[in-house]
Formats: sequence, structure tokens, C-alpha cells
Amino acid sequence: MIGAILGDIIGSPYEFDRGNKSKDFPLFSRESTYTDDSVMTMAVGKAFLDAPPDAGDEVMRRLLAECMRAFGKMFPYAGYGGMFRRWLWTPECPAYNSFGNGSAMRVSSVAWLYDDMDAVRHAARLSAEVTHNHPEGIKGAEAVAAAIFMARTGSSKAEIKAYVEQEFGYELNRTCDEIRPGYHHNETCMGTVPEAVTAFLEGDSFEDVIRTAVSLGGDCDTLTAIAGSMAEGFYGVPRELKEECYHRLPEPLLAVLREFEKRI
Repeated sequence: MIGAILGDIIGSPYEFDRGNKSKDFPLFSRESTYTDDSVMTMAVGKAFLDAPPDAGDEVMRRLLAECMRAFGKMFPYAGYGGMFRRWLWTPECPAYNSFGNGSAMRVSSVAWLYDDMDAVRHAARLSAEVTHNHPEGIKGAEAVAAAIFMARTGSSKAEIKAYVEQEFGYELNRTCDEIRPGYHHNETCMGTVPEAVTAFLEGDSFEDVIRTAVSLGGDCDTLTAIAGSMAEGFYGVPRELKEECYHRLPEPLLAVLREFEKRI
């Protein structure tokens, strides 16, 4: 999960195409901060950490909604989209058929908390359906969780690529050099998840995946959070980057991260 948080923090200054589409940039600056991506990643993680072992789907959806609303209200200025903000502050508001990339950026914890693909994909689906119940929103969450699970359990990048293409139908044959020139801000799963997977596939270390993702531009914090979550599963995260992450998180978010790390 820390890979997603680091991706969010490192990508945050370059969101809305504010970068120069280069891999040459400082990893951290004064503007490097957590956003709604990290807050909701922690909220989803906390819901699954607190869930009773026998929690059914309806119980899990309720826990997810409660945690997401609680963390959203704890950090009200983290940069939420308009539809999600309305859902956040309206307890009776149902899921709103979103296919935004929010479902994919917040899902990483489930790939570590469950030990078989069916359970991982089911948990990913539940985490999306609370708000992003459009088929593309669900697909984005499942694809990212599946890729992280395969990465952390020893699959090769070729195997991960083949699975994501076959199971989810994403086009992964473009290179980052082909994507980069014409790629701009896109907040959909369809316009973010394939690019994030491609950045992960091309990177040769955790840091290189992060730099590659940022270099694509677009919705940079979210794209890099997704790519970073996969890179963590495949490469692990260097200790110095973990420490930097810990220093940049407020206590409520850090407490969830510590609890998560202890559990796994």
C-alpha cells in the first residue's frame, strides 16, 4: 500500500499536466504531498483491516462507505472530485455509476490482505461498487488489484501483462514513448489504468516505475499511485523512500499504514 501512497505524493506536484514529461525531476519538493488518493487508499485499507472475518458483502459495503466518509471528513480539502464530494457529504447518496480512476487508485490494500486471486478480485469489486459501480470503474479496480497480487506472489511481468490483457481487455502494446506525446489529463479508468500498467511494465526498479509514470503526464498523482502500487509488489520499496513517506503523512493516515504493515 505504501507504493500507492508514495506514487500519490511524488506525482502530486505534476498533476494537470504540470510536469515536463521527463523522468528527470526531484522526487520530493515542498509541493509533494498526499491527496485524496492517499486518504481513500487508507480508508479502504482501514475498512478491510477492521472487517470481521465473516463479513458478508452488504456488511463490507457499509464498512467501506463508513470509513471513506469518515476519512473524507477528517481530510476535507484533499482534492476530491465533485461527484465524490457530493457522495461523501450525503449519507443517503447511492453509488453514482462512476468510471473514474478513483476506484483503481484506492484498491491496493486488498491485494495484500487476501491470499488468492478470486478473493482479491471480489474485495476489489466491493471497494469499487460503493461509489464506482459502472462496469469500467469495477474493471479498473479489479485489474489493478490483480496485477499487484500477481506481482507480490512471484509472477513475471510478461505473465501480469498477459493476464491483464486477457481478463480485462486493456490495450498494453503501446510503449511509454508512444503514449507520452499525446497523453493529457484523463480521470477515467480507461484512460489511466492501461497507462499506469505500461509504466510499471517498462520500469526497471521501484523508483524507475515512479519516474516513468510521472513522465507520462496527465492525472499524474493518480496514475503514479496506481503504477507505484504495482511496483511495490514487484520490487519492494527502498527504505529511504518509506521513511520519506512516513514523514509526510499526518498521524491518522500514518496510524493506518502502520497497522496495515503490521498485519501483512
